[in-house]
Amino acid sequence: MKVKSICAVSLGLLMSASLHADTFPTKPVRIILPFPAGTGPDTVMRHVGEKLAKQWGHQVIVDNRPGGNGWIAMEAAKRSTPDGYTFVQVDTPLVSLMPHLYKKLPYDPGYDFEPVATLFRNYYFVTVSSESKWKNVADLADAARSKPGQVTYGSSGYGGNLHLGGAMLEAATKARMNHIPYKETPQIYIDVSKGDVDWSMGTASTTAPLLSSGKIKYLAVTSPSRLPAFPDVPTVAEARGPSGFELRSWVALLAPRGVPKAIAEQVSSDIAKVLQDPDVRARMLAVGFEPFTTTPSELQKVIQSDSSMYKDLVTRLNISLE
Repeated sequence: MKVKSICAVSLGLLMSASLHADTFPTKPVRIILPFPAGTGPDTVMRHVGEKLAKQWGHQVIVDNRPGGNGWIAMEAAKRSTPDGYTFVQVDTPLVSLMPHLYKKLPYDPGYDFEPVATLFRNYYFVTVSSESKWKNVADLADAARSKPGQVTYGSSGYGGNLHLGGAMLEAATKARMNHIPYKETPQIYIDVSKGDVDWSMGTASTTAPLLSSGKIKYLAVTSPSRLPAFPDVPTVAEARGPSGFELRSWVALLAPRGVPKAIAEQVSSDIAKVLQDPDVRARMLAVGFEPFTTTPSELQKVIQSDSSMYKDLVTRLNISLE
C-alpha cells in the first residue's frame, strides 16, 4: 500500500510538471539583471525578451538590479519563488569566478540556482582615449613598467571580468598598475575618453557609442583571432602584447533552485529558437557578441569547466578578496 502511495505521488508530480510546461507561461515572466540599463547584456536581454513575449503571449519584464558586484541581483533571484516565472541573467564571473575570489558570497551558484540557457559569449577590447599616444599593447605595457603603479585601469568592480582582465595583463606584461573600480560601467569609458583613467577592458556594445563618436579607440581584442565585425582590430599578440592572451565571457539565464525541470527545458528551447532569428543574430554579431545556445545540462558543464579554469587562474595570480 505504501509503495502504491509513493508511486501515485511520483506520478502526480510528473503530471504536474508536464502540465506546467504545457501551459507555461500564464503570466508575465521576470528576468533580473545585475547589469545597468544600456549595457550589452541588458540590450540583448531586452531584444530577446521582446521576441519571447511575442512567442509566449505574455510580457517579459527586465528588472535591472545593478550594484554590489552583481550580488544584489543574485540575492533577489535567490529569494524568488522557484515557479519558473523569475530568472536571473548572469555572466561567467558571477558563477564561475567569484566563488574562487571571495571568501564569502551571499549565494552559492551551485546550490541556490539551476542552469537554464546561455544567450551569447563575447570577448573584450583594450580601450584607451582616442587622444592617447599609445598605439598598441606594447606601448601600454612599456608605460606601466616605466612608472609602476601610475598607469590606471578601470573596472566595474572587484572580481568581475574587467578587473580580472586588468590583473591578467599586469601579470602577463610584468607590470604594476593601479586598479580603479567603478559603480557604473558606462562611466568607466567616459573617464577613459577624457584621460581620467588610462585604459580599460570593455565589450563592443558597451563602448560602441564612444567608439563611433571618435572619443576612444581599441588597441586590441582579447580573442584568439580577429573578430569578423572588427577586422581592423588586432589580437593582443598582434598588438605586440603577450602571446596567447585571452579574456572571454558568456551570459546566461539561471533560475532559483527548485524550478520545474520541464519549464527550464522549455525556456531553454524557446531561447534557442529566438537566437536563430536573423535579426537577433545580426544585432549580436554587429557588436561582437556570438549567439551561444545550450541545454540546461550543457550549461551546467560549461559552468563547471570554467569554474575549474578560473580556480587555477586565481591561484596562479594569487588574487583573494574579502
